[in-house]
Amino acid sequence: MTRTTAPDRRQRRRQETIEQVLAVAVEVMAEQGVAGLTLGEVARRMGIRPPSLYVYFDGKNALYDALFERGWRELLAAVRSAHAGGPRPSAAADLLAHEVAFVRWAVEHPAYTPLMFWRPVPGFVPTARGYAPAVEMAQYSRQFLGQLRDRGLLPPDVDLDRAFRTLTVVVNGVITQQLANAPGEPFETGTFTSTLPDVVAMWLAHHGGRAVPDLRAVPPG
Repeated sequence: MTRTTAPDRRQRRRQETIEQVLAVAVEVMAEQGVAGLTLGEVARRMGIRPPSLYVYFDGKNALYDALFERGWRELLAAVRSAHAGGPRPSAAADLLAHEVAFVRWAVEHPAYTPLMFWRPVPGFVPTARGYAPAVEMAQYSRQFLGQLRDRGLLPPDVDLDRAFRTLTVVVNGVITQQLANAPGEPFETGTFTSTLPDVVAMWLAHHGGRAVPDLRAVPPG
């Protein structure tokens, strides 16, 4: 029994330490910005020597990669959660809820967002593993737009790839404007996040080719 459980226990402890390192790294980025992250500062806050971190990460870019992956996994989980109850009566309400979940997470996790969206670290490129949840998020969103087309919110001949790309442009613009110009404001009343229903309606009017409902009256959750 001991031979079987000991490796599992060691692996569990290792994973717990990795999660602790990532949590402390997020604290550092929240205070000093993404580019201000150093292994030395993480080690200091954990009360260990910097070389000890190399047991878990072989350098700062490896730490960035793990943070990139973790952020996208958490964002994907937040967006999936917005659809956990099944489709809403209105396809337009489902669209708004999808984008609300995406934008809310991004503006409420400002330590992660620059690393995930803006590439602020010269020379850092996520690995295939680190980038995988971002790809999964894109696939999930494209599939969701296909469902909206099948429900009649988008026309049958809509170019889903182009629709997805334009949606990311306008929605990410809301995130950027909010974090760059009015950080710390609540999502619901943020100077720029509060425009999200208008932004989504404009996108829908362009790709839907028809009059759209006033999304400002649609409950976002």
